[in-house]
Amino acid sequence: MIDIAIDKTAIIDPSAKIADNVHVGAYSIIGAEVEIGEGTWIGPHVVIKGPTKIGRNNKILQFASVGEDPQDLKYKDERTWLEMGDNNIIREFCTINRGTAQDKGVTRIGNNNLFMSYVHIAHDCVVGNHTVFANNASLAGHVVVEDHVILGGFSGVFQFCRVGAHSFIATNSVVIKDVPPYVKVSGHYAKPFGLNTVGLQRRGFGEEIVKQLRQAYKIIYRNGLTIADAINELRKLEVPELSPLIEFIETSSAGIVR
Repeated sequence: MIDIAIDKTAIIDPSAKIADNVHVGAYSIIGAEVEIGEGTWIGPHVVIKGPTKIGRNNKILQFASVGEDPQDLKYKDERTWLEMGDNNIIREFCTINRGTAQDKGVTRIGNNNLFMSYVHIAHDCVVGNHTVFANNASLAGHVVVEDHVILGGFSGVFQFCRVGAHSFIATNSVVIKDVPPYVKVSGHYAKPFGLNTVGLQRRGFGEEIVKQLRQAYKIIYRNGLTIADAINELRKLEVPELSPLIEFIETSSAGIVR
């Protein structure tokens, strides 16, 4: 049985596609070419602009702005998108913008992410799965954030940077270079401060693997090696968990935090 709970004060564009068991709160506005998946809960005073596709079982709280035009002076009303997966929580006053024609035209959000109040996700960003963005964390345009990343409150990531899986960005940090997987960074501008040991342990990385990752960190940051020489040393360890780290460093265009 279809159960769409839409408050009588909400404004829904006729072209919007609302799935079963969706709640839309008072005074929220759902624009043209918006798709909302089953079980998603939208609070009061939320604005969602299309083209935007939102998956299942998301929760979007009051005063969030989702799918708005990119904040880019080059944007000239081109047709661009926002795509969001399932089970995300978007807290009060978050802003998530669509892509631009200068990139692939789409901003992508994965699954099971928590965006706390006042988080900003700019145009053309790609956010993976199981990330946590604390209050006021912000991404500039074209940023990639991989899985299981935590961004501390008031942290910011410069445009075109990448943040590797299982890394941790401390409160008030400003990231202007790529952050490799597993690494903890802090400061203005952000510098490496060891391995994200607590996060790795929480996600089930065994003691031996963490030990190997610590050795890898020392090779990159404490042995005085060039990046090329560090990669050669990392390959000698023959640890599967190092493959994403090696690939990340090799493909970094902005350079990694040092």
